[in-house]
Amino acid sequence: MAAIVVAYALSPIDLIPDFIPVLGYLDDFILIPMGVAIALKLIPAEIMEECRKEAETKLESDIPEAKAAGVIIVVLWILILGFIGYRILKIII
Repeated sequence: MAAIVVAYALSPIDLIPDFIPVLGYLDDFILIPMGVAIALKLIPAEIMEECRKEAETKLESDIPEAKAAGVIIVVLWILILGFIGYRILKIII
């Protein structure tokens, strides 16, 4: 079921084509969440609980690494935006 939902979400072929105003996107907003909900209901409770515990353990152990990666990304964006701003000011002045 999960594979069907992913295939539908990524497929260029829709039930209602996207170029039709409102309805084109409305089918995606309804069918994809409904498919995800059905796929989640098909997962046995024991497996879901095991996966939740594993995800929680992984999240707790990776927080310092995630913070360091976040800082690096923010610093890179600041440097890039600063460089772009400097080049724009150099052109203007």
